[in-house]
Amino acid sequence: MEFNLNFAWIEAVMLAGVRIVAFLVIAPPFSFQAIPARIKAMLAVGLALAVSPRVTADYVSQDTPGFIGALILELLVGATLGFLVYLVFAAVQSAGGLIDMFSGFQMAQGFDPQSMVNGAQFTRLFQMTALALMFASGAYQLVLGGLFRSYTAIPLGSGINMAAPAQAFVTGTTQMFLAAVQIAGPLLVVLFLADAGLGLLTRVAPALNAFALGFPLKILITLSLASTVFVALPRIVSSLTGQALDALMGVR
Repeated sequence: MEFNLNFAWIEAVMLAGVRIVAFLVIAPPFSFQAIPARIKAMLAVGLALAVSPRVTADYVSQDTPGFIGALILELLVGATLGFLVYLVFAAVQSAGGLIDMFSGFQMAQGFDPQSMVNGAQFTRLFQMTALALMFASGAYQLVLGGLFRSYTAIPLGSGINMAAPAQAFVTGTTQMFLAAVQIAGPLLVVLFLADAGLGLLTRVAPALNAFALGFPLKILITLSLASTVFVALPRIVSSLTGQALDALMGVR
């Protein structure tokens, strides 16, 4: 009995798998550290086999140096695409950080090794909520669809023009800060008015300890009005998913 191995098919699937692995390690929600590395590797192999009909059709087998160079290029492409998705969804985490900073929760910050987030309560809460909404709403499927379509825009081993990702990084960073302010904006305005009111109260009654009164008051306002931000999170995650797809499609 003889087995004939199609080395060109194997090489193409391996290159596709390298791009997928680099993407899954960085891009949310797959980058969550609670997902075991073995599961991520199995998922990458399964996705590489699923996309094999698209990537193996026009692939030509290469020699060893060319194949190693193609592996490095695919690793770079997958990491670049994953970081673009991460940059878009970092707006939710940044919004939580702004709320923590203005409300006083920032003093109780800590490092979460699972999500690799260093922040206080609302930073981690918003991050976990966004990840849960991505899985519950099926947004992760759209992100994977954008990754699969990248094989058409960026064939295996062809590399990537870094001019487009660099521009996308700059635009994505600007949009991230803008989206963070828009998400946390209503609550930040209320907290700012509370600070202004406490300042005026201190001018009227200098004997009053505004600091002792300000911390519990701002915590009470934050906990009372945080639900208004959570109500908008599903629509925000949906909008961010569309922006992530646009960022993936904009890279050539």
